[in-house]
Amino acid sequence: MRRAGVLLHPTALPGTPGCGSFGAAAFQWIDALADQGIKAWQLLPLAPTDALGSPYSSPSGFALNPWFIDGDALVAEGLLQPSDLGGLAPGDSQRLDPQLATLRSQQLAQALLQRHSGWPVDQKQAFETWFRSEEHWLKDHCRFVVLRALHGQKPWWQWPEPLARRQRSALKALDADQADALLREALLQWQLQLQWERLLHHARQRGVQVIGDLPFYVAHDSADVWSNRALFSVGAGGRLQQQSGVPPDYFSETGQLWGTPVYRWTLHRLTRFRWWKRRLERQLAVFDLLRIDHFRALAAAWIVPGQDRTAEHGVWTRTPGNSLLRQLRRRYGGQLPLIAEDLGVITPDVEALRDRYGLPGMKILQFAFDGNPDNAYLPENFKGSRWFVYTGTHDNATCIGWWQSASEQTRQQLQAQIGGVHAPGWQLLELALSSSADWALVPLQDLLNLGDEARFNTPGTIEGNWQWRLTKPLDAIRGALQGYGQMAQRYGR
Repeated sequence: MRRAGVLLHPTALPGTPGCGSFGAAAFQWIDALADQGIKAWQLLPLAPTDALGSPYSSPSGFALNPWFIDGDALVAEGLLQPSDLGGLAPGDSQRLDPQLATLRSQQLAQALLQRHSGWPVDQKQAFETWFRSEEHWLKDHCRFVVLRALHGQKPWWQWPEPLARRQRSALKALDADQADALLREALLQWQLQLQWERLLHHARQRGVQVIGDLPFYVAHDSADVWSNRALFSVGAGGRLQQQSGVPPDYFSETGQLWGTPVYRWTLHRLTRFRWWKRRLERQLAVFDLLRIDHFRALAAAWIVPGQDRTAEHGVWTRTPGNSLLRQLRRRYGGQLPLIAEDLGVITPDVEALRDRYGLPGMKILQFAFDGNPDNAYLPENFKGSRWFVYTGTHDNATCIGWWQSASEQTRQQLQAQIGGVHAPGWQLLELALSSSADWALVPLQDLLNLGDEARFNTPGTIEGNWQWRLTKPLDAIRGALQGYGQMAQRYGR
């Protein structure tokens, strides 16, 4: 089935101070897509972010971002009273405000804890049942969050040694001394899960496919590395022994150094990829399809010495992605609900791995117009239909920003393809819709003809990213969605 969709992260939804949520605006957003026949919604990772707001460097590979908790839904479920919402910190809705979003989620979590003792028995039992089903990650996630707060948000390797090294007696004392704080974090994750599941159920009822995103690596300072240190390339005292990145190329003379530990694949093999399977199973339980960011690392990864300051001296190292995917395919009945992020310089072994498991890859139209008639991102060069084609992604300029900074060669090539350029986002979108790709997606910013003031992320920078939000009510953008739906229908989507 050929589909059209929109890329929009929930943080950018309007209507709540600090950050978008899993509340009313999210349901309205799904309805707005479905009403126009738009059948796919793509998100970024739903995980907690790092200190810079990035969901791609999360302190948890399993948890949901507390910023998304919706207070009105907690009242509707009888878990809180309306008075509990009266004291929430007020704020602006124009841009993402991490401090305000954190404060409000902490206030709601504390209210859940305070009301917990008065809940009906069946609600308490439902929570206990859920906790046991998720305990393999949840218990250590809660410990990690509480310990970071107790130690001024310092990374885990700077905690007192008994806690950093997870001595049994230290963890037992923590569980006793901080029982309320640990319960608070678990209750918060429980309600985030239930709110998201209700949203996902609504999307499925309306025929909207929900597409998630999974970073390949997890952050050095994460619950995952702290609680499973043997599976990651960290040594005594938490020191990085090896780290991830990509080699020098046309865009960077020193490459990109990501600072996340790489996997000790030998141990993952010995455990039959148990940690990876659990991670993917959790993600696939909350999405219809899942994009694997940096998919090429399932074939080979650029591994850099842990103390290096640039990525120049890394080496390509083969990884057992084929074994992992083979086991996953058996578990999922022969068809993997995964998307391969295969952008950049991709070698034949990566393409072979993608194709062996029938995974769709990605095409970005902003990359297509470099003067090379054989450019793989040009729609006429797509081979087959198993592709997700985008005008741009969360890491690109908006199409208007891209066009404004495009070279004369790029401008001439695009004009030769489509004629005069007057609305670059919509015109690239029409190219995507008319292509052979099964999925065509567009960032909402391009549908709204926004410039780079609405850019979501600029790789390699640390200021001003992840902050854009839709400031208009959803009713105000129905015209753009209607136009998109009509155009998609013309192309059989």
